Amino acid sequence: MHLDVHDLREFYYRSPLGRAAQKVIRTELVRMWPDARAQTVVGFGFAVPLLRPFLGEARRVIGLMPGPQGVMPWPAGEKNVSVLCEDTLWPLAAGSVDKLVLLHGLETSDHPMAMLDECWRVLAPEGRAVFIVPNRTGLWSRSDATPFGFGRPYSMGQLELQLRSIGLIPTKTLSTLYQPPSAKRGWRKLANTMESAGRHLPVFAAGGVLMVEVTKQVPQPKRPGLTEAVKRPLRVLEGMGGPVVKPI
Repeated sequence: MHLDVHDLREFYYRSPLGRAAQKVIRTELVRMWPDARAQTVVGFGFAVPLLRPFLGEARRVIGLMPGPQGVMPWPAGEKNVSVLCEDTLWPLAAGSVDKLVLLHGLETSDHPMAMLDECWRVLAPEGRAVFIVPNRTGLWSRSDATPFGFGRPYSMGQLELQLRSIGLIPTKTLSTLYQPPSAKRGWRKLANTMESAGRHLPVFAAGGVLMVEVTKQVPQPKRPGLTEAVKRPLRVLEGMGGPVVKPI
């Protein structure tokens, strides 16, 4: 079940809790991808709050938004780069994306495996993708007050298994968003302290969000015909003479 684009916009751009979540996740993403010069960066779902740092250096930035969610123009006051599309049919050429990030895309999709196939298709051979999903054991997936309380939450093992099954190999995993999903002033004051402390925790259970970076596994090409040369061919007729013609 996709969330409505207007609700997502209200949360990430107009609520203190949403702006805090945006800042934390975007900081972790930039740590993963400090350089996007001359690259194509694409976000799917409602990933546009995370894409702004790449606008100045990337060759192209595109925000894909699924049809059931709806689309909004982005970035505000600049040339629009957001596009409405189907979950499993993106208007991108195969192998054209260098960096792909999904936020509120995988856990809300009605066809997650087909959508992951589309991720694999558009990624370049050396491309990277980051999947951001609600942590099944975290507090954020248990609260309806944020978008992370909707859709299917994941454990780290579930997410990695699903990604590997279609040829997306995890290279980096982390948990983030350690502050509670509360808009109360007391928790807002402690948010930065809790995020700093959470980075040193050795388990994934505390964070509200899981982030997994993957690379694309490209199958080894196969030559047409026989895959192996026959080193010692079987000589079935060896030693037999040629045909004998009898005189009439």
